Amino acid sequence: MKNKTSYAIPPAERRVTFPRALAAVVMAVATIVSFPGCSPKTDINAQTSSVTASNVTLTAAQRQNIHLYTVKQSKFHKTIETTGTVDFDNDQATSVLAPFSGPVSRLLVSLGAQVSEGDSLAVVDSPDFATAISTYRKALATAKTARRLAELDHDLIQHQGVSRREAEQAETDATNAEADRDAALQALVSLKVDPQTIKDIQEGRTISHIESMIRSPIAGTVVEKLITPGQLLQAGSTPCFTVADLSQVWVMANIFESDVAAIDLGDSAEVFTSAAPTSFPGKVDNLAAILDPNTRSIGVRVVAKNPGGVLKKQMYVRVRIRSNRESTGLLVPVSAILRDDENLPFVYVASADGAFERRQVTLGYRVGDDYEDPSGLKAGEQIVAEGAVFIQFLQNQ
Repeated sequence: MKNKTSYAIPPAERRVTFPRALAAVVMAVATIVSFPGCSPKTDINAQTSSVTASNVTLTAAQRQNIHLYTVKQSKFHKTIETTGTVDFDNDQATSVLAPFSGPVSRLLVSLGAQVSEGDSLAVVDSPDFATAISTYRKALATAKTARRLAELDHDLIQHQGVSRREAEQAETDATNAEADRDAALQALVSLKVDPQTIKDIQEGRTISHIESMIRSPIAGTVVEKLITPGQLLQAGSTPCFTVADLSQVWVMANIFESDVAAIDLGDSAEVFTSAAPTSFPGKVDNLAAILDPNTRSIGVRVVAKNPGGVLKKQMYVRVRIRSNRESTGLLVPVSAILRDDENLPFVYVASADGAFERRQVTLGYRVGDDYEDPSGLKAGEQIVAEGAVFIQFLQNQ
């Protein structure tokens, strides 16, 4: 009812009431400040100092809610966590260049298509292709004729039908013709001509219209399509497709120079992505020889298995590298680490008198559920591994 009455006070009276109340408060504060030993500034500083410096003592019942961990020397393998991007494994990916010149007639595959070695990717109206077919057929016929003449001269020379010089010249002509035939055949092979077509030419069968095909040199997935119908291709220079085996990929990560000494080729790694609930195993297979002057970091290449093709090119991932080198040091459970107002890590250490002391620590490498502690603690000391937040709450009261 008092609150309702105060709202009914006219504005003029409220302007009088507030200054009177304020004056009363000021007089009360002045009285407290003038009292010996009651300075508010001194009391606040003393309270802050006592909270920061004093240890926390727990009752027997409260101690049952915490768990202590004895710090000791342990052997472990350093773990470095960083980020990276996914790229194709260039050892299992290839860029398909146009093997001949001419306009693209039509495309036979789409992005993501699974292809085998030798599968057709596109059709090109190529005069180079037709010329290669014609050249091989001519070279094949010339070689057969030259070899038959050379064998005939070899029989005639025994009956003095031709001179030895003529017979030797015929053998030379046959050898040259066969060399031209083999070169023409190799040209067809390099152009990825269908083996059945080559066999038909060799057996003298009539060949109908032969389409010039761009074929896949490896088995894998079509991950890039760089040409369109009607586009004019230049032999040996126009990139047409990229075919990659996506069963494993490269992950390009970066580490700081301070971590270089902890990593060696062959170290195991795990790749994490939000696109999958599980990690992907891998290993370090390359360390850059040059430091990036802008980021002060060094490139690390991880070869990772990619079942199901979950890892895509340019995908951002997290990488955890586990050093194969065995190290020795003090380990602190992650659950024991707290942060102060300046985000500095600290733990609670059990004192000889049963109290708990707040102590700043330095965190090194993370090893599973522990952190390496290069400084701050000594072997044999006990710290609060579970329930540290409860102690922090008591200390801040």
